[in-house]
Amino acid sequence: MTLNSFQFNTTAGLRFGSGLAKSSCKEISKKLGQRILFITDKGLMSLGITKPTIDELSNRGSIEIFDDVEADPSKKILLSAIEVGKKFRATGVIGFGGGSSMDVAKLVALILGSNEDLEKAWGVNNAKGPRLPLVLVPTTAGTGSEVTPVAIITIGEEEKKGVSSSIILPDLAILDPELTLGLPAGTTAATGIDAMVHAIEAYASKSKNNNPISRMIAIEALKLLGQSIETAVLDGSNLEARGNMLIGSMLAGKAFANSPVAAVHALAYPIGGIFHVPHGLSNSLVLPYVLRFNSVDIKAAKDYSELAQYVFPDLDINKGTQAVCAEFIDKIEDLSKRLGLPQKLREVNIPKEACVKMASDAMKQTRLLVNNPREVTEIDALNIYQAAW
Repeated sequence: MTLNSFQFNTTAGLRFGSGLAKSSCKEISKKLGQRILFITDKGLMSLGITKPTIDELSNRGSIEIFDDVEADPSKKILLSAIEVGKKFRATGVIGFGGGSSMDVAKLVALILGSNEDLEKAWGVNNAKGPRLPLVLVPTTAGTGSEVTPVAIITIGEEEKKGVSSSIILPDLAILDPELTLGLPAGTTAATGIDAMVHAIEAYASKSKNNNPISRMIAIEALKLLGQSIETAVLDGSNLEARGNMLIGSMLAGKAFANSPVAAVHALAYPIGGIFHVPHGLSNSLVLPYVLRFNSVDIKAAKDYSELAQYVFPDLDINKGTQAVCAEFIDKIEDLSKRLGLPQKLREVNIPKEACVKMASDAMKQTRLLVNNPREVTEIDALNIYQAAW
């Protein structure tokens, strides 16, 4: 096999273990300095999940809390967090929460550290840096944002924009499965499927940077996620399953951080942007339909069939590529049903006529569509949405 040149960038430091969100505070303080901007959301604050970490950090220096992050964070929220950080004269930033809090933290650290023009940072490798020291602590097992060079912000009412640059990879990621124990079953299911999408799309990505390291860790991610997701959803207090989901999500994040995602995400973004459906669920709703569309491509079908055995070990892999691929997609769809997730766009109150606008909007996600194994036209996108409706 001839190997193309590739790059592989990832988070510099990674820590995993129960209780680490509190016990790592000495190391976190050392990384972030004496004036720490703590970025999170009000939900986590009210549940008390943030308290042990905040209390411990407060004993070591000054801390300013910004807890206005919302799902699909807006540019207004981002700018507000930047302003708070400037007034506080932050020396470092910690993002504590789901993908939204971590994405905001990445861009706050970038702008506070460089004072660069945010509008010029959108896109791939446009951020100049430097950034402030940055630590990320995920409380969901889905986005993998703690190990990705990507931050997504909602612009205006509907459009999503991203900054993609290795500059915003954090200095340290803290994976503490205890933080995910309180996650509701529906959120666990949706974020878990989101992580699986990351691994599947990374493995089959048409990106020139698709590489052996990303493919290897995508497989390991799917092993962990496939064997643990139902337990984590049905028994939310199972710490082993929660830990496996957190590591699986992180590995999937590493995979797609270097071998980027494609049409599932491109078609999910309008669902979230226009109708404010959570990102993981948006991915889940279009996943089987995009995979079936892609499976017409011989290479994609081969990739999906190779992954099948890792997610579903009982699947007979001797049937031939197309048959295994088809069963893999059916089983993914059936898994989503068993997890109790909505199966159709209409179940999340999306009208059928909206498929036309969503198809048009999906075409704007060129940085993602270019990675898809099969070219997606606007008509293709419309057909996929209508099939998912």
